Amino acid sequence: MKNLKSWRYPMLLLTGIGIANIGEWIYFLSLNLIVLKETGSAFAVSILYLIRPAAVLMTNGWSGSIIDRCNKRNMMMSLDFIRAAFIAVLPLMFTVWSLFSIYCIVFLIQMANAMFRPCSMAYVTMLIPAERRKRFNSLRALSESGAFLLGPAAAGLLFIAGTPIFAIWVNAAALVLSGFITMMLPSLENEPHVHSPAQKLSLAVYKEDWKLVYRFSRTARNVMIIYFLFSLVMTVMPSALDSLEAAFAKEVLQLTDADYGFLVSVSGAGVIAGALVNVFFNKKMPASLLMGMGSLFTAAGYMIYAFSDVFWTAAFGFFLLAFFLAFANTGFQTFYQKNVPVDIMGRVGSFYSLVEAVFIIVVTAVFGAAAVSSSVRGIVIAGAAVMLALAAILCSFLFAASKRRTPDVFQADQFKQT
Repeated sequence: MKNLKSWRYPMLLLTGIGIANIGEWIYFLSLNLIVLKETGSAFAVSILYLIRPAAVLMTNGWSGSIIDRCNKRNMMMSLDFIRAAFIAVLPLMFTVWSLFSIYCIVFLIQMANAMFRPCSMAYVTMLIPAERRKRFNSLRALSESGAFLLGPAAAGLLFIAGTPIFAIWVNAAALVLSGFITMMLPSLENEPHVHSPAQKLSLAVYKEDWKLVYRFSRTARNVMIIYFLFSLVMTVMPSALDSLEAAFAKEVLQLTDADYGFLVSVSGAGVIAGALVNVFFNKKMPASLLMGMGSLFTAAGYMIYAFSDVFWTAAFGFFLLAFFLAFANTGFQTFYQKNVPVDIMGRVGSFYSLVEAVFIIVVTAVFGAAAVSSSVRGIVIAGAAVMLALAAILCSFLFAASKRRTPDVFQADQFKQT
């Protein structure tokens, strides 16, 4: 009973995040359909996918300074309500049909998303004791995997029952519910051990914060190298490769629409299977092993997919890479929470997310341009090979870090807010 009571707040947090994740899938799929229907342009839809990294570039240079100085529970709650309000406004934009105004609203929603992620990471680190974080992160991976399947399924049912606009309003309601659930969580900044001073923000403060992130990156050089390599392997390269996924399936594998849909379903099954296995077995494995094994096998799955000539080989590659996503993400989140002081977690996460967004835009643009003049298969193979090589380098750094006897946790005292 006592153990169950201790998981009350973590389960509330997981519920709120899960509802928001499912709603995000419903909203984005609905938006894609509406924009495609109204414009008949695939390019107009593709712009929606570029708005997210653009919003990160606009937001993450300054948002970390706010996150580290604010009440994180209240900020998460406010961001849920703000996103709900903007999403509820979207259908009104469809009535007057201004594509530019829709892009602007979506940009504001993505700015809120960009702030929510590092804020929730810092709050989780404060709420969950160190010995329970790996289990919580595995459950969070399972929740996100469930959203990966339930979100599109729920969107499909809502499309049958109503319209994409109705589905968007359902998503707004889901975010309001998530906000009220977050309201039930404890406000940790009220605790005496939590350091969160109020400070008037200015350009000078932002400069000092960027210098602080730089000093931390130098002090914790090995940690940030691992962070950056993981970001390249698990976010940047997959984003670039996924941009060519449809072209590869259609032009190289010669798949029908039904075959391609089944291939995506195989990926979904792999995500759920991997997340379930991860929940039951992650306790026996250190975070570094989860991260290294997950990234290496994910890259191997992409390599199998890149060299495939028939559907079933591609399906096996998809299942493999999807299966190990939960392992990699659980290991990374636990590693990040252990090695980055919570006092500066918002600034560190926001700054490196900004760098990550730049790499996503550049690498995706390079892959897209190269695919115009070269074969799609050649570009996908080259990208998968780079991804696998980076994963191997990441594993070597993780192995070296695990061999060191010195503690890998950096003290927050020298990085306190001023």
